[in-house]
Amino acid sequence: MSWQAPLPLLSAILLASAVVLTAVSEPAQSDSGGAVAQVLRLPDASLVVEEGGRLVLAYQPDRPMVPASTMKLLTALAAIDRWGLDHRFHTDFFRSSDGWLWVKGYGDPYLVSEELDLIARALKARGLKAIPGIGTDDSFFSASDEIPGRSDTNNPYDAPVTALAANFNTVSLIRVGGTVRSGEPQTPLTALARQLGASAPAGKQRINLKDRALALRYFAELLEAKLRGVGISVSGTMRDGSVPSGARLLYRHENTRSLRDILASMLKYSNNFIANDLFLDLADRRHGQPIRVQQAQRRAAAWVKRRFGWHGYRVEDGAGLSRGNRLTARQLLALVNAFTPYRHLLPEHDGMVLAKTGTLTGVSCYAGFFQRNGRWEPFSLMINQPVAYNFRLEVATDLAASPDIADLCRRGPC
Repeated sequence: MSWQAPLPLLSAILLASAVVLTAVSEPAQSDSGGAVAQVLRLPDASLVVEEGGRLVLAYQPDRPMVPASTMKLLTALAAIDRWGLDHRFHTDFFRSSDGWLWVKGYGDPYLVSEELDLIARALKARGLKAIPGIGTDDSFFSASDEIPGRSDTNNPYDAPVTALAANFNTVSLIRVGGTVRSGEPQTPLTALARQLGASAPAGKQRINLKDRALALRYFAELLEAKLRGVGISVSGTMRDGSVPSGARLLYRHENTRSLRDILASMLKYSNNFIANDLFLDLADRRHGQPIRVQQAQRRAAAWVKRRFGWHGYRVEDGAGLSRGNRLTARQLLALVNAFTPYRHLLPEHDGMVLAKTGTLTGVSCYAGFFQRNGRWEPFSLMINQPVAYNFRLEVATDLAASPDIADLCRRGPC
């Protein structure tokens, strides 16, 4: 069940979503014009632009549309508001009375192989020499919930979201003939990775771990390999469950990457795992119970109400995977404006645009800033119909290059 903001009658919203142009001339009917003029002829598109703090173009600005991965801007801003850019996520390592090493995850979205190297060395420095097995505890998130929009494919963008995960719950592999090897030097090939690679297509690929059981098994296998690499003996037994009562905290690992680093990576590579991990992390945990997706949706609703006071929107996940998400271009522009102090975290395109893309089949969105007259000006573009992949970049560069944004409208029907 998704959380939904109070929605007026959708038909009323759509009827009210007419073109709004402020401080621009009446448009002329024409078949000519650049990419912006083409957008203004698309029935399932919205475009809102400001210049110098003034709204200069608003095409269907209040029509609810599927935002795809531009939803990550909302997740990023909520995370900054909650924790600040210098925040670091942590993971705890316990030693139980029977000698087992237990790992409890709290939703660190960036436990990559290099972090596991640091963890192994830190555990050795604390006197760990041999363990009979590794236990994994990911009970911080509910094991039964599914992220809305996530599909059951091998693609890395569909990786499961767990509170304890290595390498975004994905595995990089190279398969040549009957030989499988790791696709990255910092990541040893584990038994599970070899098994997955045996049925993978030839060549180099990154595949996801499909479900929670495989994710936890892979984490334990990879940690075991890292521990053995620093001389810690591991008998090889693994299990998942809750950290046993009375287990002693041996080490708390704070990720070397701050939230600033994590968000920059999430936005650059549009990493769905990071976004939805953060989305769940943002939820209010009740009485120590596992975090559920519905709690994250309610937390997002409370934050949106406090920060923006929006109506007529829907947030189902933090990555933009779900087609049930809804934002208007005007709301997305407000989000972009609020992101102004952090625009350096956005991917750069052609030196003139700092913006986040959003892509699903039949959905092409773009939101951020274009450089014009020495200033970074905000824009939001939402297209919910098929267009060429690079069309959105053409729109942004058209905005940046035009001597007069109002003239862009005059060149074609608005």
